Amino acid sequence: MRFAVLGPLQVTAGGCGEPGTVSAPRLRVLLAVLLWRASQPVPAGELAELVWDGAPPAGAPEAVRALVMRLRRRLDPLAAARIVTRAPGYAIEISGDELDASRFETLTRQAGTAVRAGQWAQAAQSAAAALALWRGAALADIPSQLLCHQWVPHLDQLHVQALDWRIEGDLHDGRHDQIVPELRDLTARHPLREHFHSQLMLALYRCGRQAEALAAYQHARGVLATELGVDPGPGLRGLHQQILSADPALAAAGPARPAPAGPGPRGPRELPAAVPGFTGRSAELAALTRQLARRGQQAPGTAAISAIGGTAGAGKTALAIHWAHQAAGQFPDGQLYMNLRGHDPGPPMPPADALAGFLRSLGLPGHDIPPGQDQRAARYRSLLAGKRTLIVLDNARDEQQVRPLLPGGGACTVVVTSRDTLAGLVSRDGAARLDLDVLSRQDAIALLRTLIGARADAGPAAAELADQCCRLPLALRVAAELAASRPAVPLADLTAELADLGTRLDLLDARGDSRTQVRAVFSWSYRQLDPATARTFRLTGLHPGPDLDPYAAAALAGTTVQRACWALDALTRAHLIRPAGQGRYGMHDLLRAYTRDLATTQDAEAERHAALTRLFDHYLHAAAAAMDTLFPAERHRRPRVRRPTTPVPPLADPAAARDWLDAERAALVAAAGHAAARDWPGHAVRLAATISRYLRNGGHFPQALTVYDHALGAARRTGDRAAEATALNDIGHVDWQQGRLRQAADGHRQGAVPIP
Repeated sequence: MRFAVLGPLQVTAGGCGEPGTVSAPRLRVLLAVLLWRASQPVPAGELAELVWDGAPPAGAPEAVRALVMRLRRRLDPLAAARIVTRAPGYAIEISGDELDASRFETLTRQAGTAVRAGQWAQAAQSAAAALALWRGAALADIPSQLLCHQWVPHLDQLHVQALDWRIEGDLHDGRHDQIVPELRDLTARHPLREHFHSQLMLALYRCGRQAEALAAYQHARGVLATELGVDPGPGLRGLHQQILSADPALAAAGPARPAPAGPGPRGPRELPAAVPGFTGRSAELAALTRQLARRGQQAPGTAAISAIGGTAGAGKTALAIHWAHQAAGQFPDGQLYMNLRGHDPGPPMPPADALAGFLRSLGLPGHDIPPGQDQRAARYRSLLAGKRTLIVLDNARDEQQVRPLLPGGGACTVVVTSRDTLAGLVSRDGAARLDLDVLSRQDAIALLRTLIGARADAGPAAAELADQCCRLPLALRVAAELAASRPAVPLADLTAELADLGTRLDLLDARGDSRTQVRAVFSWSYRQLDPATARTFRLTGLHPGPDLDPYAAAALAGTTVQRACWALDALTRAHLIRPAGQGRYGMHDLLRAYTRDLATTQDAEAERHAALTRLFDHYLHAAAAAMDTLFPAERHRRPRVRRPTTPVPPLADPAAARDWLDAERAALVAAAGHAAARDWPGHAVRLAATISRYLRNGGHFPQALTVYDHALGAARRTGDRAAEATALNDIGHVDWQQGRLRQAADGHRQGAVPIP
């Protein structure tokens, strides 16, 4: 029995049978998922998530069951018998040599072992056998972005490594002429892999083409400077000097790496390709470099750990990988990379599975990998002892997932990215925390210019587009792709389309790619929340102001301040909200639009209405309490308000009362506008009358006029002539204070009209 995924999916039953194919796309995905987790049960929920590419249908377990039955009927009976039902889902029972991807990994490990032993002929033979298994792109006909994202990068990295080792063997065997064309192609397809450049230079030199070898170095230097802004590493520079001086050592069939510090096969090179057009983040890149420089000042046996946190779409992975490529030359023993899937649609990767992957990458044969997590962690630390290896742990769920993957110390450096703050990793494991905010406006515009060219320089549209995307790198890249797909449409027209916050997330969908769909990326963080925190998140998005405090959050959720604080802390750790000053929290517009979508679909209209009623009751009562403290003699002139059902802050001290009014001023203005325009006109009228003296005495005239205008509109819509007169007189008073006497007189004259 043979199963093949290194190209289009094929199944061969019997010793001499012809390869068969599976025609139905979903059946191919189902079979590929089972092969990915060969001999391990895959839960039905995870199968549905991968088979339907992040959008499983209602009744997913039944749909998966029916799909498994169809697959069994479609396959040869011998192959169908391998698919078994095993709690909590399904598995395919195969041995390691029956799947071409497993055979490929085994042969590649054998090639690596031969390289480390200096057995170059054996290395070339094993690598060539591994490469011969490939019939095209891995999973070429599997229409599941989620599965391909999780499996293909690993296979592609090993494919490149096998090419590296096979060419290394050819160089030692003297086949320089034959491999030059292949190396030219490889340096074009993998321009950032320095070792392919060094192999090409060495092959050209040994063919007697010294000038071309030097030209190849200049080309490599230009590519690295353009793409990464860095110079070649010490290995490439050392080889360049040897070629310039015609070092006799290069003519001999010795090691192809003339400079020991350069890139080589001594360790894995697993970093994914850097994100094209990476822009900005100079301060963050410098901070990571400083952390690396401080490694020598740490206590012996301590690994340097950097924890990069930030909201979904902020570019944490792009930053980590970009920096890792810059720093790779300082880690001659290799670079390990693992996507821990902490906030992906599927389940997070168990630490034991991640350790197994790292152990294979470090050269440990599969049959020697211990069964338990603790034993795997111990072997992992042993293999890294005394080595200078960079470990990138991407998309971590929490500290518990990361901690078993930390090396025991030495000269290793670990970079962790997560939407969680990983506070425990900082306090217990000595990690240096780096919180990633949105881009500066200048960098956001620069990114747009990089992605869409000169159109970003035509007028103010680029700046407006950057703001509409909240300067979030993911949203900016999606918007740039949208602009690139419409080359004849002015950028200003696109910003006009995105002006409506309610539809903006629909436009930023990256053509259905769930991994670059802004709404979908947010959802992966949201799905990790407990129900109470998720409800607080949804209702917090209904707040009309720029930010809020725990009391306002408690009012929206109808809960205690303590529980609101717990929820806000959890949302902050998940980077779904962000601190906005002392004890205040906010979120950018795209997240706000996402929360309102959630509230609309998951909370009944009556519940949303009740939440805003509690909020406006809270603001009205707290404002009245603050004004009673500051201006007690005027209490009888202000509207009477009832005590809300949720807590209010202590405002009996004049300083506390004034501080609260100052902190909440923008929120009160927004609340007055929202209440007046919707179902709470009475709240708008009473709020304006309550804080009128504070706004005028404090010189907050623009805000005062806004609040009075809202009250005036609310009064007119409800036919409240007394409230209308009060609002007109309040507006006239502000006009008088600012010297607009004619307007003031008109306002007072209108406000003095007798009430029938």
